[in-house]
Amino acid sequence: MKNIVFGIIISGVVAALSFTVGSCSCGRGEKTQELDDSTKLALEMEKRMKAQPEFEMVTSHGTMKIRLYDKTPQHRDNFVKLVEEKFYDGLRFHRVIDGFMIQGGDPYTKDTSLVAKWGTGGPGYTVPAEFVSEYHHKKGAIAAARLGDMANPRRASSGSQFYIVQNERTCAQLDGGYTVYGEVFDGLEVIDRIAAVPTDRRDCPYEDVMIISVRQIGLPEAEVADEPADSTQATDTTSRP
Repeated sequence: MKNIVFGIIISGVVAALSFTVGSCSCGRGEKTQELDDSTKLALEMEKRMKAQPEFEMVTSHGTMKIRLYDKTPQHRDNFVKLVEEKFYDGLRFHRVIDGFMIQGGDPYTKDTSLVAKWGTGGPGYTVPAEFVSEYHHKKGAIAAARLGDMANPRRASSGSQFYIVQNERTCAQLDGGYTVYGEVFDGLEVIDRIAAVPTDRRDCPYEDVMIISVRQIGLPEAEVADEPADSTQATDTTSRP
């Protein structure tokens, strides 16, 4: 994590100093207080950005800004890890349903020769469900895809696949069944543009709808590994909410 420069605390003024010197010391004290207040603000901002990190997702149809929630920490921390590994860069939105949602995050979608596997890939693990009643499938909500209840009674989430709500009304049925862990707070129109692209009978866009990059914003960029881990492992997750 990034280093933070702390303000310097100046000691009190010796009583024997003259009025003029005392006045200068008072000014330094005010400056010290300003520095201290600035440091406190920086610390508070860093704390908030760790609890609710924000990201910029650049797609072939525009840029969205995303904020993750603090009450779903396992999903939040997993997303942060994947972004630091550049896991999502170069993936496609492989399932798009106008009037419902758009979905991506499958590493198989980097390879057009693996179209038959699109919707089945992930990082090789799942994330335990984190249902929070106050988090709903509102427009722009980000939630985790998962296997159906029969194969996945604990409703564990895919390790990487996510969907973004386009229509709150049609997605309301998913509340309490899929983990909602963030939201798009800027760029909602991009969701509509992606949802409007023509698709085949499997809801797969005919054109490539790319996730060009995902980067954390609000804090200096974290160091990332030169070579991210292999991201084309099959998992026991599914692409269907």
